[in-house]
Amino acid sequence: MNVLAIADRRPKIDIKEVVQNNGIELIITLGDLTREDLLQLEQITTIPKIGVYGNHDSGTYMPELGIWDMHLKLWDFNGLRFGGFQGCVRYKENPDAIMFSQEEASHLMANFPKVDVFLCHCPPRGINDEEEIAHRGFNALRDYIEREQPKVLLHGHTYPTEDAVVKQQGATRIEYVFEYKIVTL
Repeated sequence: MNVLAIADRRPKIDIKEVVQNNGIELIITLGDLTREDLLQLEQITTIPKIGVYGNHDSGTYMPELGIWDMHLKLWDFNGLRFGGFQGCVRYKENPDAIMFSQEEASHLMANFPKVDVFLCHCPPRGINDEEEIAHRGFNALRDYIEREQPKVLLHGHTYPTEDAVVKQQGATRIEYVFEYKIVTL
């Protein structure tokens, strides 16, 4: 199954054309996007759209664009189970930002069931993250992939260099997305 994943920057593509020309069966958004960044998604009504919000999101655009919010939810599609986690590690006090402390994330993810495909804005700790707290990964997501071993984890938020990007962690394939990426699941 081909998936169009979008994260962190408005894609400089005609989304409808990419969907039609690449056999895209699902669109996934991974956060730090605006309604205007994703406005083309209004025109796509024949395939599902799922996503998680990032730390810089309003937390309000998904319903209007027909995107199902996957934060701490499960969804089965084409024989795969999907789940997700929004936001990033709290690095400042801002009531409008979607951020969690490491402890809050651990509590929220403690009993999250096994999925095949996990969506997150912020990556697991030690995987394509940075030491700077604003781009540090979640310990809870690292614990989750070590415990449940999803087949694929998709994330945005950070800026690993091409030669340093982690693409595999144990049994889990890691897909880093910036702007857009076509991913085969």
